[in-house]
Amino acid sequence: MWYFGLGFLALGLLLGWVFFGGEAEAPVTEERAELAHAHGEEGEGTIWTCAMHPQIRMDEPGQCPICGMDLIPLQEGGGATVSVNEIQMTEAAMQLANVQTVAVQQAEPTKELHLPGKVKAEETAVGDITARFPGRIERLHVNFTGQEVKKGQLLASIYSPELITAQKELQVAARLRETNPSFYESAVRKLKLWNISDAQIGRIASGGKLQDNLNIYATQSGTVVAKNVNVGEYVSEGQPLFQVTSLDDLWVLFDAYESDLPWIEVGDEVRFTVPSLPGEVFTSKVTFIDPIINPETRAASVRTEVTNNNGKLKPDMFAQGVLQSELDVAASALMIPRTAVLWTGKRAVVYVKDPAFEQPTFEFREVGLGPEAGDMYVVNSGLKAGEEVVTNGVFQVDAAAQLQGKVSMMNPNADPGVAGGAMAGMPGMDMPGMDMAGTEANLSQTPTSKFVEGDAVDLRDQVPAAFKKQLNDVVDAYLKLKEALVEADEKETAKYSTALLAALNKVDDKLLKGDAKDFWEEKKSFLFQHAKLCKEADTIEGKRENFIFLSQPLIKVVEAFGARQTLYVDFCPMAKGGEGAYWLSETKEIRNPFMAANMRTCGEVKDVIKP
Repeated sequence: MWYFGLGFLALGLLLGWVFFGGEAEAPVTEERAELAHAHGEEGEGTIWTCAMHPQIRMDEPGQCPICGMDLIPLQEGGGATVSVNEIQMTEAAMQLANVQTVAVQQAEPTKELHLPGKVKAEETAVGDITARFPGRIERLHVNFTGQEVKKGQLLASIYSPELITAQKELQVAARLRETNPSFYESAVRKLKLWNISDAQIGRIASGGKLQDNLNIYATQSGTVVAKNVNVGEYVSEGQPLFQVTSLDDLWVLFDAYESDLPWIEVGDEVRFTVPSLPGEVFTSKVTFIDPIINPETRAASVRTEVTNNNGKLKPDMFAQGVLQSELDVAASALMIPRTAVLWTGKRAVVYVKDPAFEQPTFEFREVGLGPEAGDMYVVNSGLKAGEEVVTNGVFQVDAAAQLQGKVSMMNPNADPGVAGGAMAGMPGMDMPGMDMAGTEANLSQTPTSKFVEGDAVDLRDQVPAAFKKQLNDVVDAYLKLKEALVEADEKETAKYSTALLAALNKVDDKLLKGDAKDFWEEKKSFLFQHAKLCKEADTIEGKRENFIFLSQPLIKVVEAFGARQTLYVDFCPMAKGGEGAYWLSETKEIRNPFMAANMRTCGEVKDVIKP
C-alpha cells in the first residue's frame, strides 16, 4: 500500500504548484515591501560600521575585521543637526560599551577620609624621675614597668658619699651661722635641691644622725613606662631613673596624605577602631596638625586626643580612623561622580546627553570643578541641575568621537570635514593626562602604539642601586595589580592599586641626576596621575582604563632603568575599544588584565626586557 501513499503525495505537490507556485512572481506583502524599501535606503551611499569599533567604515555590509561582529548602517541624526561637539551612538554600541548616565544633582558635599594611625602616650603627661646627685642604688621599691604609682610614693633609695659630705658641711655651717650666715644658707639650699625636707635639714643641723641614703619619690601619679636602673648600679647626676606617664588621656596620631589635609581642621571628630577591640568605636578630637610633611611617607601627622576609659587603649596600638569632613562650599552644590570626568592636563571634560535627539547623542563639554567630595566632584561651572552625564563607558564614548572626527579630549580642535578625525596612533597626537612642562598646548602623553613601540633608551648605568630598589617595589605592586585585574577581584585590585600608589610615593627622584633624572621627570607625572585615578576608581572597569595609561610610561621607565627580573611587554589589539593596549608581565603566558574571563589569553608578547 505504500505506493498508493506516494501517488497521493505526488498529486498534492502537482496541485500546489498549479494553484500557488505557477505565478511568475510571488505577491509582495506589506512587510516585505517595507524591508525592500529599507534596503533600498541603505543601498548605495550607506556607510556600514561596527557597534563595538566605530572607526570601521565600509561601503557595504559584512563583518567587522577586528571582532567579527556584523556591521550595521551608520545612522546620522534624527531631524536635528549633530554638531562637531556631539557624538551619536547606536543602541547596540551603547549596550556593548555599557554606557550609563546619571543626572547632575544638588547635594551637601561631604568627604570621608580613612586615616591609619597609632595610639601614643600624651607627651605632656610624661615625666622623667632623675638622680639629683651621684650614688649607688641601694634599694628599689618599683621593680618592673607597667606598675602604677601615686605622687609621693617611694621608688628607690640611693647611697651617696656626696650626701654625707653635704650633711657634714651643714653641721659645720650651723656652728658658724652667726658669724657666716651665707655659708649656712648655701649648705641648706644644696640639700633642698636634693629634695631633703626642712624637718630633715633641721634635725641634721642640730647635730642629729647623718642620713646615709636618700629616698627617691614619684613626682606624679601614673604608670611606670620605663625603669632604667637596677640594685647596685651607680648613677650620675641627672641620669633618668624612671619614666612615669598618665594613661588616663592618650593621643592618637593619624597619617594624612597631602590631598587629605585641606579637609582636616582642628576640632574635627575622628572615630577610630583598634584590632584588639573589634566592634568597639572610639571618638577623638583633632587638636594639632603637623605643619611638616614626612618626606618618606609623604604624609603629615594629625594628632587627636581621647579619654582612655577603663584603660582599654594601650600605647602603640594600631588604629584605623574615619573622619567625615564637610567641605568649605555652599550648603548645597552641584555634584557629579568622579567616573564622569576625563582629565586632559588642566582641563576637565564630561559627556552630556542631548535630549533633542531620539538616538543617544552626547555633547563634549568642558566643566569647572571644585573640591573632591568622596566619590563625587563639586561642579563650579559648565553644568546645570538635571542634565545627564555619562558615568560609565566615558572612554568608549570619547574614542568613538575621536574616530569620527568629532571634538574629543585628544582632539579639542576637530575638523568636521576630515573623515575619521584624529585617529589614535597618528603622529602628533597625544594621550590624555600628561601636562608637559613648558608647553600649554601639549597636555598629554604619546599614544600607546607610538609610546611603547618606540626606540628604548638605555640609562641603566646612570641609575643608583637605591633608586632601582624603589622602582622594583613599584613593579612588584604593578604586577600584583595586573593579576588582580585579570581575576577581576575588587578587593585585591583596591589593595594593590593602593600599594602601587604608596610605592610610587616612596620613590626618591633626588637620587637621579642628568639624563636619567630628565627621563624620569618626563614620565612620572602621567604615571602618578593614572596610578592615583586607578586607586580612586570604584569599579574594575575604571581601574582597567587607568591601568592602560599608567602601563605606558612604566614600560618605558623599566626599559630605560632595568628591573630585577625578566619582564615581557604584552599587547592586546582588542583592548580599549579596538585601539589596543600594552602591559607588563613576569611570564610568557598571556594573562590579559583588560578582557573578560573567556578572553584572558587574548594578546601576544611584543618585547622582552632583560634584567
